[in-house]
Amino acid sequence: MAEGQSVQWIEVAPELAGQRIDNFLRTRLKGAPKALIYRIVRKGEVRVNKKRIKVDYRLQAGDLVRVPPLRLSPEAAVQEVSGNLREVLAGCIVRETDDFMVINKPSGLAVHGGSGVKIGLIEAMRQIRDELPFLELVHRLDRDTSGCILLAKTRAALLQLNADLKAHKMTKLYLALVEGRWDSRRDYVNAPLERYDGGNGERRVRVDEAGKTASTRYAVREAYPSMTLVEAEPITGRTHQIRVHSVHAGHPLLGDTKYGTERGNALAKKVGLERLFLHAAQLSFPDPTDGRTVTVRAPLDKRMKRVLANARELGARHD
Repeated sequence: MAEGQSVQWIEVAPELAGQRIDNFLRTRLKGAPKALIYRIVRKGEVRVNKKRIKVDYRLQAGDLVRVPPLRLSPEAAVQEVSGNLREVLAGCIVRETDDFMVINKPSGLAVHGGSGVKIGLIEAMRQIRDELPFLELVHRLDRDTSGCILLAKTRAALLQLNADLKAHKMTKLYLALVEGRWDSRRDYVNAPLERYDGGNGERRVRVDEAGKTASTRYAVREAYPSMTLVEAEPITGRTHQIRVHSVHAGHPLLGDTKYGTERGNALAKKVGLERLFLHAAQLSFPDPTDGRTVTVRAPLDKRMKRVLANARELGARHD
């Protein structure tokens, strides 16, 4: 990937005031991994108003930033977005304004690079939409989860949307296909969650009284002979919350390689499911400009619709 061959001096525009220097540099040094950016800041190669700064420094309007030239090895660089991924993501934008963008993220795509992932959603979108001076994730989705994810296009929008997220003003509704017949009377799971190391650096979560408070609302959408399509609304935003709460309720998600069962694997195979069935189907949040509620829906892809059609056919044969 090409990189700057001489020192750049960049004046910070008013709309970028308050942005952290590391995020500012990631946008301008396309292809530079986070570790490299941290290193050049710590070594003093990046300066603001001719002074050394720390990686958490927040820029002020009018700051003059010294950006050094970088020569990235192919191994170190963030991967160039492929033509196929570029085409897929261009068709995944379900809502866009001057302040934000909502994408129907494909399953299997991490939201950001790192830990062996050369390119994630945010790096790909920054390459695809390189005319945008600012683009940041507002929240995250697991790599295997598909559906609505919100990106901010301005610093002001990011701050407002982050504040709304912390104030629980965002509503996220997921569709999940789970093992067994979910009892429609069980519409709420409240169980504390604890993160732990599952071995080989694998991040896992379990229900534990020592964990953090976590609550999820559930509603049955369709019932099949040995599985149920449920709608899940996480009230809290813990890692793997829906997946672990579903296991706690006795109904692991189909296609879940971390928390699923052999029975679930057999059911998944029967309906042609080849991935985790967890989809962020709807996202509601206040518009960062006028506060009006924005509701965005992301449709299931053709393969997932086919899985549900197969589940219905199984049900018809059992009737």
